[in-house]
Amino acid sequence: MATALSLAPSSSSNPQFHRKTLTNRIPHPTTRRSLFSSSALLLSSAPLFAILPSSATPPSPPPVPASATPTFFELPGSGGVRALDLREGYGEIPVDGDQVSIHYYGRLAAKQGWRFDSTYDHKDEMGDPVPFLFVLGSGKVISGIEAAVKSMKVGGIRRVIIPPSQGYQNMSQEPIPPDFFDRQRLFTTIFNPTRLANGEGSTLGTLIFDIELVSARHP
Repeated sequence: MATALSLAPSSSSNPQFHRKTLTNRIPHPTTRRSLFSSSALLLSSAPLFAILPSSATPPSPPPVPASATPTFFELPGSGGVRALDLREGYGEIPVDGDQVSIHYYGRLAAKQGWRFDSTYDHKDEMGDPVPFLFVLGSGKVISGIEAAVKSMKVGGIRRVIIPPSQGYQNMSQEPIPPDFFDRQRLFTTIFNPTRLANGEGSTLGTLIFDIELVSARHP
């Protein structure tokens, strides 16, 4: 008896079947995106206890040592000027005879920290702030600023509290506010004869300066 032939196409003779089989066997290239996607899938499907520590509470950060908190310190040989370094400088430390340029905010403690002057408000023709220039050790500026700058590095920012004895001793010492009304208010407060006679001289002239040492140039 003749064997009946099946007319149905076999899987071995079906080209579409071969394409699917070959496609399933060829591995896909591994990319960073596929790695990140598979990692994210593993993390999202992983049980919580496999990710967190057994205590299920994140560990507390280590305590910050007290020495890491910035504090005011008295500058040696400054006559009582206290300083707080807001930013450490990266350059050299100036010496007497150097021409230094600084930016500053000047405030008067007796007027609740009233800002009487700022070099950032002194603009040139291009609108850029003009720093204050002086020769270190010349005696033309108040002693408290000189004491602060002498131990700073270029690029540093320092806040100083200057007692009256190291501040303005007369109205010709620099820096002098360029605005007439600010200058008048500053000096009439510091050199107020009535209040000085009442013994308030120890507080009237206390100054607060934020100083940025921009540059130092040797002669």
